[in-house]
Amino acid sequence: MLAEVNKGVNTLEKSKGFKRKTARGNTKVGAAETWRGVCFAWLAVWLVSALAPAAVIAQAQPSLALNPEVPLTYLVKPDDTLWDIAALYLRDPWRWQALWAENPQVENPQLIFPGDVLRLFWKDGSPQLTQQAQADIKLTPGLRASPYELAIPMIPREQIAPFLRNHSVVKPEVLDASPYVVSGDSGRLMSGVGDTIFTMGSASEELDYRLIRPVTALEDPVTGEHLGTFVLEVGEARQRRSQGDNELTPMTVTHMRQEIRVGDRLQPFGETDLGVGFLPQAPQGNIEKGFLIAVADGLTQIGPMDIVVINLGEREALRVGDVLAIHQTGPLVEEPVAGGMVRLPDIRAGVLLVFAVYERASFGLVLEAKRAMAVGDKVVNP
Repeated sequence: MLAEVNKGVNTLEKSKGFKRKTARGNTKVGAAETWRGVCFAWLAVWLVSALAPAAVIAQAQPSLALNPEVPLTYLVKPDDTLWDIAALYLRDPWRWQALWAENPQVENPQLIFPGDVLRLFWKDGSPQLTQQAQADIKLTPGLRASPYELAIPMIPREQIAPFLRNHSVVKPEVLDASPYVVSGDSGRLMSGVGDTIFTMGSASEELDYRLIRPVTALEDPVTGEHLGTFVLEVGEARQRRSQGDNELTPMTVTHMRQEIRVGDRLQPFGETDLGVGFLPQAPQGNIEKGFLIAVADGLTQIGPMDIVVINLGEREALRVGDVLAIHQTGPLVEEPVAGGMVRLPDIRAGVLLVFAVYERASFGLVLEAKRAMAVGDKVVNP
């Protein structure tokens, strides 16, 4: 690095006619020339330091690796997802964007449709995928008269949308401050649609509320930190005018997914933005100390299309669309020569895609599973 800087400085000095020595009797000019040389030296240092990381990143990015015996042409099916197609061609499906051929004439490079024929070719030694059509129109377009809903999705949205509507992670302090159900009408413990419930706590000015039920407290398996509470939405309620000075607030149950119970909490409705799709991508940084800490529906073994909770979130710079590999700890085996026990390397068991990120935890959808997984398995960079 220092040699490159010195080379840059020498080149700049020669091009500007700078001299390292200042002639006597011309101290003002010499000082100016010296100062200018220092400025160019700092400029050279800045350029080298700024460009070097980009060069390292470019060199570190491996070439695309295709699966064996990939098809040269493929007909897109109605039940396909872009992840399915990327996994068909690539060993690392999260690098799908590098496979699609560029087309600067289109606005949305993620839309392809059932019936499209995809063609694999090589450009400058790298595989590229295009849409086989008149004038060799390329794949990544998607500008059609057809509505967006007809395009194949990145991942199965039907697996995610209902889950996100009914589940979330709530901070402990937010949950503790939420109003809660004290009783149903006439002292009943359970209520349904149309019933009156009485709540205690500081309700906001909102009229409509979600009724949520804590499912499990989420803890970091390494530090024991409380990461939040996994909650289930059980219904909805509308606030009614309070009568007199009673500190209880009457509400009417307007929707229910389960019976409403004493102790259920209330929260104002928040925005659940699923966006137009989930674009798989590698995480921005190195993932450390990540684990599966819970699984939806109380499953003990985790497989494809199951939804899991991990102990990483916004503070670890995790993003919606990040792809993580799931690893299982290698088994302990007996060392036959020296004696004792040694642990084998971790075993890659699957891949998940992050689709909802909270401050200290996130939801992920398992896209691939080579073996049954369980709570406690690790998540790492893919």
